[in-house]
Amino acid sequence: MPENAQPSRAQQLVGNFAPKLAELTDEVLFGDVWARPALTRRDRSLVTVASLVTSSSTEQLVSHLRLAKQNGLTEDELKEAIIHLAFYAGWPKAMSAILVAKQVFGDTENADGTEKP
Repeated sequence: MPENAQPSRAQQLVGNFAPKLAELTDEVLFGDVWARPALTRRDRSLVTVASLVTSSSTEQLVSHLRLAKQNGLTEDELKEAIIHLAFYAGWPKAMSAILVAKQVFGDTENADGTEKP
């Protein structure tokens, strides 16, 4: 990494513990796979979010929902994808994913339905 460069998210999360995994994430996954021209970054985000929902990978879903918005997907499109996946991946997976989306998108309601201050 160049002297003045900021560490990537992978480097921040696991770089000291598993530097090779951070390197592969940065160079292969995001440096090569995500840069391939056959799918747009928007499409790759939708596929990735769907995969994370179907595998119940909610820890990874947080950052990929944010990335999906940066890549052009709307909150409504992402919520609709999760609703659609309920019938293919299972209701519990969709319910878990929609709660993550609710948190990520900054919903203004508490869990009991009351308005947050």
